[in-house]
Amino acid sequence: MAICAAAGTLVVVALLLHGPFPGGSLDGRVAPHDVAAVEKEFRIRELTPHFIPDSRQAWARLGIALIIGSIGSVGMWSVVVALPAVQSEFGASRGGASLAFTLTMAGFGLGGVAAGRLTDRFGIVATVVLAAVLMGAGYLAASLSTALWQFNLIHLAIGAGASATFGPLMAEASHWFERRRGIAVSIAATGSYIGGAFWPPLVNWGIQNHGWRFTHVAVGLVSCGLMLAFLFILRLQMGAGSRRSHIDAPPPRIDLRLGGHALTMLLFTAGVACCVAMAMPQVHIVAYCGDLGYGAARGSEMLSLMLACGIISRVGSGFLADRIGGIRTLLLGSVMQGVALLFYLFFDSMVSLYAISAMFGLFQGGIVPGYAIIIREALPASEAATRVGIVILGTVVGMALGGWISGVIFDATGSYAAAFMNGLAWNAVNVTIMVALLLRARQRLAMA
Repeated sequence: MAICAAAGTLVVVALLLHGPFPGGSLDGRVAPHDVAAVEKEFRIRELTPHFIPDSRQAWARLGIALIIGSIGSVGMWSVVVALPAVQSEFGASRGGASLAFTLTMAGFGLGGVAAGRLTDRFGIVATVVLAAVLMGAGYLAASLSTALWQFNLIHLAIGAGASATFGPLMAEASHWFERRRGIAVSIAATGSYIGGAFWPPLVNWGIQNHGWRFTHVAVGLVSCGLMLAFLFILRLQMGAGSRRSHIDAPPPRIDLRLGGHALTMLLFTAGVACCVAMAMPQVHIVAYCGDLGYGAARGSEMLSLMLACGIISRVGSGFLADRIGGIRTLLLGSVMQGVALLFYLFFDSMVSLYAISAMFGLFQGGIVPGYAIIIREALPASEAATRVGIVILGTVVGMALGGWISGVIFDATGSYAAAFMNGLAWNAVNVTIMVALLLRARQRLAMA
């Protein structure tokens, strides 16, 4: 797989140098339909009520969006907590019960693309209303499951509903800010980590005291009700007569002379590559600690530390992106993620693993929101949510692929050393793409 990653690096370089791509070219020309989209957006903005980016109203919207994202993230985390109870009731294998998580992530990735498209066309409020209803119905249906395959399949819908509270909300937040766009997008993305902190204990308490079926009913009703309530408040903030806030959004900030399809394809590839690398410690740190004799409890603590530091990283990367731009910020995070992976190769004492896990969280947390920032810096607001959804799908594919590949490599070698090296190779693909985009941005600036 490391060879595949290296080959991917060469392909990316060739594509950047030569092209062509559908929807745009890489030779410095802008596709006509992209120009028309920007011009149309400006004409629409002239006819709409004035909205001031970075205003107090923008921050109020962002706060509501963060709450919605934190509530909606239950769709990602509840299945992990419910897994043992569901496996026991249906008498299933661990692998069979784990398929629910796999389908949740599949729904999250594919649903993000559909939710992004709906957001660009009908607005964030209508999209998340649909997602909230879908999630609520999904949890109610899951509580009525009479077979494991039903429970697993329903999580495809739950994951799709949860997806609307991640990528589309990041894209939407980017429309409300210009000077503080980086921190706004990062804060919106933090909802998934905040939800990961408070939902699992609540779900676990419900399962221990009332059973997993009653808990699923409660989660469905509570999450749906709260999301709809805060969406009503968000709609009041945005104005009842405006479906799409991207009408008032600031225009693109940088010109990479890449068509929308071309840039999306490159960022999708980068998302797959960075998250294959990211998945290695996130998915396997608990098992790795068990192999070293430290126990699963220590590994779980390291994972929690990693995710907690990821919150700091996401917010910090947003501040950094507002100063140096999305491309440079994502490049820095990717390089430092590679450094942390390298440290895993050389240090395996308990203290060093705690330190490296914290370091890894501080480096990687801002990478995924960075893709949304780059998209809004370079492309029209009217298509941002769709393209963010496509790139988020790439990161989900990368996480799923990375977790599986690392396990396969361990089975083949009996060690995680080769798996860490594989992660480094994939991470190099991401670094290559970011360097190429940065050089291209500098070249265009010099020619202007």
